[in-house]
Amino acid sequence: MKKQETIVSREEIERQYGFMHEIRMLPHRPETYYIVTYGCQMNAHDSEKLAGMLEEMGMTPAPSREESDFVIFNTCCIRDNAERRALGNITWLKEVRKTRPNLMIAVCGCMIQEPGMAEKIMKQYRFVNLAFGTSNLYRFPELMLQALNSMESTVVVDDGEPVPEGLPVRRLRHDAAYLTIMYGCDNFCSYCIVPYVRGRERSRDPGSILKEAEDLLKSGIQEIMLLGQNVNSYGKGLPGNPSFAGLLSDLDRMGIPRIRFMTSHPKDLSDDLIDAMACGKHILPQFHLPVQSGSDRILKLMNRHYTREKYLERVKRLRDAVPGIGLSTDIIVGFPGETEEDFRDTLDLVREVRYDSAFTFIYSPRTGTKAAGFSDQIDPDVSSRRIEELIALQESLQKETMKRFLGQEEEILVEGLSRRSEHEISGKGLHGISVTTGGYNEDIGRIIRCRITGLKNNTLTAERI
Repeated sequence: MKKQETIVSREEIERQYGFMHEIRMLPHRPETYYIVTYGCQMNAHDSEKLAGMLEEMGMTPAPSREESDFVIFNTCCIRDNAERRALGNITWLKEVRKTRPNLMIAVCGCMIQEPGMAEKIMKQYRFVNLAFGTSNLYRFPELMLQALNSMESTVVVDDGEPVPEGLPVRRLRHDAAYLTIMYGCDNFCSYCIVPYVRGRERSRDPGSILKEAEDLLKSGIQEIMLLGQNVNSYGKGLPGNPSFAGLLSDLDRMGIPRIRFMTSHPKDLSDDLIDAMACGKHILPQFHLPVQSGSDRILKLMNRHYTREKYLERVKRLRDAVPGIGLSTDIIVGFPGETEEDFRDTLDLVREVRYDSAFTFIYSPRTGTKAAGFSDQIDPDVSSRRIEELIALQESLQKETMKRFLGQEEEILVEGLSRRSEHEISGKGLHGISVTTGGYNEDIGRIIRCRITGLKNNTLTAERI
């Protein structure tokens, strides 16, 4: 259990604000910045914090990497292709620097926390000015100042697990916001590198979360997304043993129009949480519940700590308590040792649950995880064939499950204009599904009512009421 001494002191945060002010006064600092973000919502929110600190330093966002004085790559290492893509783009900037020698480059995020990655950056990517891990994000102003005043690369990766409060944030949207409630993960699934790069579980104090939520509500935010690697285990190690169900109910009473959250581990999905969703006025009827596999044998190898039967029981309990709830999931195919029978078990589970959407992946071995050392890795051609079959099944089932919305009234939070027409708008409905309807630029950021009239791929079309 993590204790409250992991919270970064107010004095330390004030010290970082001092560095921000010092950088603002430097005549040789960059004027503009551009952040490239890979990975999950946690990374996206980290980028919002980086942007907030950069603007405190007096910098403004550039319209593109090519026009920026300072480019930051906020990286992900959950999958091998995300890491290779990031490194490829970083290498591309080496060529850009030949014509722009003052261009400053930084690399941060989960990838830098990988064993050996900091050393690799120092040896193979010497043109990078600054590299730091997720544990050092709150120290970004201090490290930035070091990099600006040094002729050599600044590379810092600590193993600490801090909980910073009070950092500036530049929100990407004025109508919806991310709100982190906890950091890290204690589950150590055999395929997952998150506990090694994000650290062990640390929960924020509920008072700090509620204060941030209240400020967001006063600013006009219509929707918050609560973030954590496993929100269901929120509260471990905190005084008074607060629970996620209790926190969710407190936020619901606050009156924020729409509340979402992710991600949830099935083994920690409690009846209290389901009841809080059923009773909540503002908690949206959407649940992301990663299953990963429909085979008990593979689930055990993955170290998931639940069975197929237990997972299906939780799905039934959710649907009984919140009729019409939108369910989504994550599924991995080609896990080491997965047989045709195991894969068929996954297909059968998908048929039984009938998800609104599914994020499907081919297993990607990550150095440092237990599964990377398993001897029975699956042939890539077999994995490719399996994922194509899974995707085809999910797409056919999705068309059927989404028919339940036809003729129903729905509320959507408008995110922007449709890519197809300047007279159409698009936004997320209550169940997390994208909806397109008639509208204009002035609708962005508003919640509007509409009636679902049609289906198109994985989105819905509607008429305004």
